[in-house]
Amino acid sequence: MRLFSMYGWVRWRHRLEVSGRGFFRAPWAGGAVLLACVAIAMLLANIPATSVYYKHLLETDLALKVSSPDGVIDWLFPRGMTVEKFVNDGLMVVFFFVVGLEIKREIVCGQLSSVRKAILPVLAAAGGMLAPAAIFLAFNAGTAAANGWGIPTATDIAFAIGILSMLGDRVPVSLKVFLTALAIADDLGAILVIALFYGGEVQLGCLLIAVMIMIGVYIMKRLGETRLFWYLVPAVAVWALFYYSGVHSAISGVAMAMLIPMKPRYSREYFAHKLRYYRKAIGEVACSGDDDEFPNEEHRYYLRRMASLSLNSVGLSYRLEHRLSPYVTFLVMPVFALANAGVPIASAEYLNIFHHTSATGSVGMGVFFGLVAGKPLGIFLASWAAVRTKLAVMPEGASWRMLLAVACLGGIGFTMSIFVDSLAYSDADLIDRGKIAILMGSASAALLGTLLILIFSKKNPDKR
Repeated sequence: MRLFSMYGWVRWRHRLEVSGRGFFRAPWAGGAVLLACVAIAMLLANIPATSVYYKHLLETDLALKVSSPDGVIDWLFPRGMTVEKFVNDGLMVVFFFVVGLEIKREIVCGQLSSVRKAILPVLAAAGGMLAPAAIFLAFNAGTAAANGWGIPTATDIAFAIGILSMLGDRVPVSLKVFLTALAIADDLGAILVIALFYGGEVQLGCLLIAVMIMIGVYIMKRLGETRLFWYLVPAVAVWALFYYSGVHSAISGVAMAMLIPMKPRYSREYFAHKLRYYRKAIGEVACSGDDDEFPNEEHRYYLRRMASLSLNSVGLSYRLEHRLSPYVTFLVMPVFALANAGVPIASAEYLNIFHHTSATGSVGMGVFFGLVAGKPLGIFLASWAAVRTKLAVMPEGASWRMLLAVACLGGIGFTMSIFVDSLAYSDADLIDRGKIAILMGSASAALLGTLLILIFSKKNPDKR
């Protein structure tokens, strides 16, 4: 009986491990984890027993302080760093770094690598940013909330792609590629908006030193350096300089991503030549009459050389994107959600997105209608104009109705929208109202897009 129970436990543990690996590889897994963290953050912020500790944790100082015995030297770094600021200005740099790597890959060899490929998603992304910004300003122009026009202009690729993956073949593959490219172009637009409109007072000295370091990194890259260490150290220095420069430190992640080499250390010819040599060497060792089990010490040497050869035959940019993406999806973004999505709801009035005053405007209506109406209309109308004027071609196998349905998923703002919300306002009430509207608007856009896809795919079963 005991042996049976042990066997049963091993079998179930194996099943759990396989299921866990399958879950983390699923395209929708990131969105599911993010959604769970949003729910946890809302509970922590609104349950009386946890709300005080939740707020206290986010406001805890993380700065390193160095003082001399006589108190003459008092050095603090990074100045003003709290847990919440560490997440938004530290961890999110990794998120923006990976976004920068994705943008670079798409521009060099992906869906944005040529004018013909890029024109439709780029124009659609532009329309999907201008329309919600205009709708937001229609509600808030001339009020204290007007600076938040950038909040509803972003698309959260994790949620949008996750929903498309769960819908399977109801959506043409070409539209999935279109939405992915659109989200990448949208991220680039959001980064430019943050850099140009949501920075503080610029300290030119820090910014100049950071630029000089990046020029040095660029020269090093041109000289053929491909080792990670020589890019990691300057990246940390550039982040610190951006942090004090007034330009948001997240931009340093994108800037450094653009400097990471995509060209591998070894060429295809060199890789093929050395691989043949190592395979031959291993074969000769195996046939030498040695009775040692494989792999013996000599085998391990050649296997290590083959592993190094394979690693360095892939560009550093691709390797970093592949390694960091799971950490961004299942660590950085969930932690960001836990730190930023917890909005204390003092009364039911907080949930009223139609709240409006002549002084503060209506963040709720601007964000909600910007995401639910502005994003899909902007994406759809820009795409329609581009196709009608023959600047671009319609995605293969797609219909206008299905494109509109997919465009609705572009209204899922979440991560980038919450990030911009925290930059746009200093008033806690406006920040919280913006976050609630983002959550409500993103959920509504997701439901609307999913419903339309289900309806249109039933009407056109032969065009899936």
